[in-house]
Order: sequence, then C-alpha cells, then structure tokens
Amino acid sequence: MSNARFAVSLHILTLLKRFEGEVLSSAFIAGSININPATVRKEIGNLKKQGLVTSKEGKEGGTILAKPAQAILLSEIYRAVKQTPLLGKNKNEPNPLCDVGRQINHHLDDLYKDVEEYLERRLEKLTLADFVRKFD
Repeated sequence: MSNARFAVSLHILTLLKRFEGEVLSSAFIAGSININPATVRKEIGNLKKQGLVTSKEGKEGGTILAKPAQAILLSEIYRAVKQTPLLGKNKNEPNPLCDVGRQINHHLDDLYKDVEEYLERRLEKLTLADFVRKFD
C-alpha cells in the first residue's frame, strides 16, 4: 500500500481499545498519531462506514469501538483502507516484440495477487485485541 492509512487506522483503533470505556476526541487521537485532527476525522468517517467505530459530534462527542476488539480482524482494517494493490500496478506498456516485454505484466499481476492474498490470510489470523496486547 502506497499510503499510511492502514497505520493511521490501526493506531486509531488501538487507542480506542486502550481507552475502552472512554469517548476519545479526534484532537486526542491526532495528538497521539501526531497528525492533523481533520485527517483523523476522515479516517474515523471511513472506519464508521465500515462498522468498526461509532462516533458522535459536538462538545461531548468522540469515538468508540463499534464492536469488541477480539471481533475486529486486521484483515478487515486492511480492506477498509486499501486503495491500491500492495505492490502497486505496472503502468508501463513494454515492447510486445520482446519475449520478456510481452509477458512481464501478466507475471507481475500474478505475483502481486499472490502477495496480496498471503498478506490478507496472515491478517485474517490477527485481531485488534491481539495487536493491542503488544502494548501491555
């Protein structure tokens, strides 16, 4: 993935688990991540759309987990923020008269698909609760 959305979203969810029972503001979360609160609100909006968090606006507003951390798979988070394939996409049109050029994109696509599937299978085995335990 060519951006930090997975890391930011996992950071948000980790904080929500660590401060379970408290409603966390985007300013508090942004302070931990060291990014702009608007970016945090954007990611929270996406996580809310995916059913991972609930939030309310206003003075007493904030965000909490929508379901138990042991019910949130890291693969769910990954899919919620994934915009591009992990290794990217080859946009080059190689020379079709070259033995390598005419086949490379097909073989790269297969390789990228295999890597993506491996990553998702690995993330399917880990929950948010598993990840948060690393901070104990």
